[in-house]
Amino acid sequence: MPKMKTKSGAKKRFKVRASGGIKRSQAFKRHILTKKTTKAKRQLRGMTEVHAADEKLIRAMLPYA
Repeated sequence: MPKMKTKSGAKKRFKVRASGGIKRSQAFKRHILTKKTTKAKRQLRGMTEVHAADEKLIRAMLPYA
């Protein structure tokens, strides 16, 4: 059977942790930042865990991760 292809959009957006969890970057931090408060922008920094409901779909997109 041929190798499965990894979805190239998913490999750019998600990383699989050593513990098995999937991390993602925060949304709403790219543009239209002038109307957002400094506190809101600060809390959008860093990575966060993918929700359990979406984890199965993301694992299917990243077969070798």
